[in-house]
Amino acid sequence: MREVGFDAALGRLAGLRNDGRGPRVLALHGWLDNAASFLPMAPWLRDLDLVALDLPGHGRSAHLSAGAEYSFSVAIAAVLDAADALGWDRFHLLGHSMGAGIASLVASACPDRVERLVAIEMLGALAEPATQAAARLREAVAAQRTIADKRLRVFPDIDTAVRARLHAGRVPGSGLDAERLRLLVERGVRAVPGGFVWSSDPRLTLPSLMRYTQAQVDDVIAAIACPTLAVFADPAQPYLPDEERRRRTALLPQGRLLALPGGHHLHMQQPEPVAAAIADFFAGE
Repeated sequence: MREVGFDAALGRLAGLRNDGRGPRVLALHGWLDNAASFLPMAPWLRDLDLVALDLPGHGRSAHLSAGAEYSFSVAIAAVLDAADALGWDRFHLLGHSMGAGIASLVASACPDRVERLVAIEMLGALAEPATQAAARLREAVAAQRTIADKRLRVFPDIDTAVRARLHAGRVPGSGLDAERLRLLVERGVRAVPGGFVWSSDPRLTLPSLMRYTQAQVDDVIAAIACPTLAVFADPAQPYLPDEERRRRTALLPQGRLLALPGGHHLHMQQPEPVAAAIADFFAGE
């Protein structure tokens, strides 16, 4: 896949494109990942016009301006700006984890633009009881006041950064080995004197000011009008138990669930079977 870039209202967006001549697909990665998340599947997705974005603050895309918050509204705007820059009035969406949550919201908000949706390891968004709103708000505001003091760790080489990511445990059960993680790390660092630092914006680690309630998440999912394939890891991950992911999928007007062996990054662990399911779905099969 080749490097591409788009000028958006929020800043420059980077990405990777395979220049296929098939269905138009925007691919959205997970939290603290980047467009390289889709490289393992790329050999089996050559029949798609696949554009994998680095979401704002991730990979090689621009960071938001000082004082701005990384929110779903920012991500939705970035996705639509990228589609507009590509000249795509209608397109498919493919998302993993946080990217699948963002893709769910775009599909719900813009039924006239999204033809089909594949959501890997998330559908909708993580929900929280309304009674947690004040506590979350206080935690988020307090964290915002201290992030400026955070210093980036300098890694002497890429191998050291890979080992750090491997042992970070950001997503339990991700199942990624050093070889796959290296793809994400190589795109997710920038050179500085003495080595490398993460290129992602440190503000991405801040807690969000608000989360949707379960009722709001359900309403968003139920409004996704396009055909949707929800792909989940087997066994289910702790943050979205099997009963809950099946309940959510059942809310979709035109949805089905596919469970495949793997961990949270199953599209990188088992790229061929996941890519085959995606290609068939986007082909209308």
